[in-house]
Amino acid sequence: MADLERIKAEIVAYFRALDAAAILRRHFRHADEEGGLWYIEAVPDRGEFIVIKQAELTSAGQLHRYSWEHLEDEHGGLTDQAIDPEEDPLEAIPAEEFQRVWTR
Repeated sequence: MADLERIKAEIVAYFRALDAAAILRRHFRHADEEGGLWYIEAVPDRGEFIVIKQAELTSAGQLHRYSWEHLEDEHGGLTDQAIDPEEDPLEAIPAEEFQRVWTR
């Protein structure tokens, strides 16, 4: 159990450091098959874009938010996969749109 707690602490520290040090932040939206919308804030790290904040607005209007402060719950969790804005089905959005959803 101590190993799992250590690993979680390392993951939280990694995402927290990225969030604190980020100069460039990019924001995206993605529609899923169920009619939900995913809002993403990503930052560059070692040649990849790492998701540091993710919000899911379900088709029923529920909002689920994930970041270093809340990695996961029974509905889902912060992705551990880098994104590729050129390859992934993402729509670039203004930071204000992301913040509007994130702070809802």
